[in-house]
Amino acid sequence: MNVLKMMVLGVMVFPVFGVYASEKENEKINKQVEVKELTKAEFLELVYDYEANPQEWKYKGDKPCIVDFYASWCGPCRMLSPILKEIAKEYEGKIKVYKIDVDKEKALAADFHIQSIPALLWCAPDRKPMMTNGVLSKGELKKIVEEKLLTGEKKN
Repeated sequence: MNVLKMMVLGVMVFPVFGVYASEKENEKINKQVEVKELTKAEFLELVYDYEANPQEWKYKGDKPCIVDFYASWCGPCRMLSPILKEIAKEYEGKIKVYKIDVDKEKALAADFHIQSIPALLWCAPDRKPMMTNGVLSKGELKKIVEEKLLTGEKKN
């Protein structure tokens, strides 16, 4: 009887450990490609220090990026957010995706003349930035990534 209990317990417990491990692994993967929220100070450090260099655009990143100016209360922003996470995962290692909450970073949003959200700032090394407004489909986002950010880059 004890052997039977041990076998039943083993069948019940081991799959739980397997599921737990895969959930932990998925959590780790999701964190690695998570869209990073930036403060103004981080934006100045990672993207463009317009205070030090207001006359000339100098992108500071080593990989192209998308900066999403958003607000938590904005319906279209909430629609775009999961799509941007998918883009971040699909282009992991090729581009970075950042978010800036316009309610928390009002000065930064004002400095970029953000008047409607979502607004996306597209940046690539040695290229001028561009802005788009509104919700774009995943296909539209991928097209801009491929044609504007990764042009000339090796594609796998």
